[in-house]
Amino acid sequence: MDSIWHISHLDLTIRIMLAVCLGGLVGLEREWNNHAAGLRTHILVCIGSAAIMLLSVYGFAAFVNETNVRTDPARLAAQVISGIGFLGAGTIMRTGSTVSGLTTAASVWVVAAIGLCVGAGFYYVAVLSTVMVLISLFVLNKWEKYLMRNRRTMEIVIRIIDKPGVLGTIASKFGQFGIQIANVRMKPDGVAEVNGVTEPAMELQFNLKTTDRGVIIQAMDVISASGDILSVESKALTIVGGARGTTQAM
Repeated sequence: MDSIWHISHLDLTIRIMLAVCLGGLVGLEREWNNHAAGLRTHILVCIGSAAIMLLSVYGFAAFVNETNVRTDPARLAAQVISGIGFLGAGTIMRTGSTVSGLTTAASVWVVAAIGLCVGAGFYYVAVLSTVMVLISLFVLNKWEKYLMRNRRTMEIVIRIIDKPGVLGTIASKFGQFGIQIANVRMKPDGVAEVNGVTEPAMELQFNLKTTDRGVIIQAMDVISASGDILSVESKALTIVGGARGTTQAM
């Protein structure tokens, strides 16, 4: 039987332990930043991927020389790549239009690939990939924050009369002032009485980005003058809108 299909217990131990170390390094960063998938999850994913790769390559050595038997070491490994998506999806959370956990999901997927490399004996690729992942998570994260240091964020809550086109009008007003809308969440907010008429109300929560906080306040003044706006509120300021009647500050 060809020796390439056999591996010593020492080599098996080295590969599994290396998977623990590399997966743990990535998981430690996620754990440090309090993400859903942390140290244990990344270690388990890396060990599992390495073990499956070892099984795929060496686990069926007894059948290599059998008649009409063809080995395919990539078959089990391919299932890891597709199956890890379900685990990664569990780290992604959506709240309204805000999505979080994408980086953690990507790190779980990359750790699975690192585990496969370790199991196959591609130590250099596994270590290099781990180093690049850590650079992406640590260094690039700080660099991104440095580049965005002058971008200020502000949450604005606007209560409107629920009519078609109101949201688009508000968005265009923000655009005129050069304000970027990071995300917006909408939810029904009961009814409002305007000029003796009861109208359905809607609450809009905007996360805005701009280099000048004063510009947002100017935009709030303009938006509040609209007849379909009941109130406009930030953490520091509340403005009653142009729709006169019973309003409700959030």
